[in-house]
Amino acid sequence: MLNAVSSLIASPDPAANAKLSARSLQVLLVDDDDEFREVLTLTLLDEGFEVRSVSSGSAALEHLASGISPHVILLDWRMPGMTGLEVLHELRARGIAKPVILLTGLTDDAYEEAALAAGAVDFIDKSRRWPILVRRIELIVEAARGNAERPPQQMPEAIWLGPLELRFDINRARWTGQTTDLTLTEFHIVSRLVMAHGEDVSYRDIYDLVHGKDFAAGYGAEGYRANVRTFIKRIRKKFREVHPTFNQIQNYPKFGYGWISE
Repeated sequence: MLNAVSSLIASPDPAANAKLSARSLQVLLVDDDDEFREVLTLTLLDEGFEVRSVSSGSAALEHLASGISPHVILLDWRMPGMTGLEVLHELRARGIAKPVILLTGLTDDAYEEAALAAGAVDFIDKSRRWPILVRRIELIVEAARGNAERPPQQMPEAIWLGPLELRFDINRARWTGQTTDLTLTEFHIVSRLVMAHGEDVSYRDIYDLVHGKDFAAGYGAEGYRANVRTFIKRIRKKFREVHPTFNQIQNYPKFGYGWISE
């Protein structure tokens, strides 16, 4: 049985009603902790979100298979049966590309890297204050909507730079003729660096490319830098699987990255 909470009660306060109508964002919350799930559900409802909550990964997959299409999915990392990471892998395998935020008490960088590698857009410690989570949800959905509404940039079918070939018609990168296993996000980052060949690209510029402007992940004002470093680390690793001495992505300390020719 799915535990769903989706009804909103109209408030007599005009300002509150304006807040509700302005958001109208649908959230699917997946967490096996009944108390945490109830508190977070009520908090989000009070902030004007529409919330459906379930207690397991299998219930979430069943819920989504029924045709429900939330704007964002909140996944607890540690759940019996299917972990949040396993649910995320299954979502992507089924072609469900909804933004996912992983909620956890695990703060090690390795967990954040695993979450981002699997396709999560954010990784949030459960101990963070509710307003931070609320604002992150809003920014994630705004970025997703903006990307969907933004007219596609006119790009060539392909470009070549030394041994690198970028195919924009199929979003694939090849190095010396061998295809690299880049995700779409990683392909976009490589494309940004290559198109700015000879220039430095800032951490913030790369991060905005992934998440949309004004979004802030991680800890502290500069937390997004760790997020970008994670993406770059994975991109380098994938190119080195094809060419062990690959070293075309250079770091410029305290600023960002640049693509250099061999």
